[in-house]
Amino acid sequence: MESKEIGNIIELNHVMKRYDDNGFVAVHDFNLEVKKGEFVTFLGPSGCGKTTTLRMIAGFELPTEGEILLNGKSITNLPPYERPINTVFQRYALFPHMNIYDNIAFGLKQKKLPKEEINRKVKRILKLVDLEGFEDRSVSTLSGGQQQRIAIGRALVNEPEILLLDEPLGALDLKMRQEMQIELKAMHDRLGITFIYVTHDQEEALTMSDKIVVMSEGTIQQIGTPEDIYNEPKNIFVADFVGESNIFSGIMTGDKRVRFCGGEFECLDEFPQGTHIMAVVRPEDVELVRPEDGIIQAEVTSIIFKGMHYEITMQAGRNEIVSCGTKSAAVGDRVGIILEPDGIHVIKAEDNTNTFRVDVTRDFGLEYNGETLADSQTLLDLFPGSKQLEDGSIVDTSGSEIDFDRYRIYASIQPGEIDMTDNQEEGLEVGNIYNLIYEGDHYLYVIHTESEQDFVVYDEDLWNMGDRVGLIIPVDKLMFSVVKK
Repeated sequence: MESKEIGNIIELNHVMKRYDDNGFVAVHDFNLEVKKGEFVTFLGPSGCGKTTTLRMIAGFELPTEGEILLNGKSITNLPPYERPINTVFQRYALFPHMNIYDNIAFGLKQKKLPKEEINRKVKRILKLVDLEGFEDRSVSTLSGGQQQRIAIGRALVNEPEILLLDEPLGALDLKMRQEMQIELKAMHDRLGITFIYVTHDQEEALTMSDKIVVMSEGTIQQIGTPEDIYNEPKNIFVADFVGESNIFSGIMTGDKRVRFCGGEFECLDEFPQGTHIMAVVRPEDVELVRPEDGIIQAEVTSIIFKGMHYEITMQAGRNEIVSCGTKSAAVGDRVGIILEPDGIHVIKAEDNTNTFRVDVTRDFGLEYNGETLADSQTLLDLFPGSKQLEDGSIVDTSGSEIDFDRYRIYASIQPGEIDMTDNQEEGLEVGNIYNLIYEGDHYLYVIHTESEQDFVVYDEDLWNMGDRVGLIIPVDKLMFSVVKK
């Protein structure tokens, strides 16, 4: 099979990995092209399929379906030792009874190369990883960063076409990890070989990569440059996982105009009027002004000094908004908020599902506007493996009490399952009709409620703009989800 594009060193075509013992599919329909010399990072949470994909490239795992090409030729069933690929793992697996020289030279000695050639290659690698003069040192006397460089050197001395790195910095402390990120990127630039890197650390991915592959539950969510991934996330998972984000449910109100958090803003994205969207706003794009100068107003609820900036959390109705900047404020202050068009990234919602935040009660039920929506069993279902003790507390699988302040719980419901009524006392929410669009066999209404939430409702009857209505939301139709802060 021919390579799709000249310059691709690795291609994965419709690769899938299923484990037959339990039927679990670790990787779904994975398609990727890697160019020669690229630094590509697989980024995602634990269990998303990053390492499984890397192991298939290395040959330690075989795909259940699909094909892996190296320079246009299939290596799908080729054993690891026949692939010009080396892997560096988080656990460096150095030989403690050998010195640095012998650790690096091990693979060359296995190939029975001449002693002079081994010595020349090892000396070159020692210089590359900045360990000249350390040849005779025992690896047990070295720092984590030095051991990591030896592991990389042992892989590089075999002159692979591709170097795979599986969370190689995970065992290092923060400062050492940051230093090694810069060192690894510089090493990649000097060598010019292809790096494929696995991490769950967003900073690592953004700092080092030419291309990032964001993964979740075995599938690719987005492929792009660090700038694309950060500034133009394709979906809410990417927006939420990569960097800090404010994510709001909203509605398009006109040409490049969007409404969320009770305010209407100009944006750069074009969607038809009435489209239900999710607005992504990075904290650094939230500008704080005097209350009267802001498009929306909020109350400051917390301030954290983070060295180079303040992280300020505010509440606007039921919406929590986080900003970061050099200006501080005081808890309880009323502030105005301005968002520039290029600071708002609009993602079309998969459908017009209404999503709103709910609260956890003292007895671990779920409520909204003071009305109970679900009991503690629903909360237990949201945290698999959790259980409620006799004293009423809820603990996780390790037996530790769950701190629900670290999570946000959301309820979702479809627009067609909400009824509007002119008897406001019947409604779980009360608000005014802000927008209406006729969609053939029904009207789409946008109701802006007292809690600063915008609900989308379908109704066959014609209501008037500005009508004040109650929203009857059937509890049995709600779906709940949880997001970690």
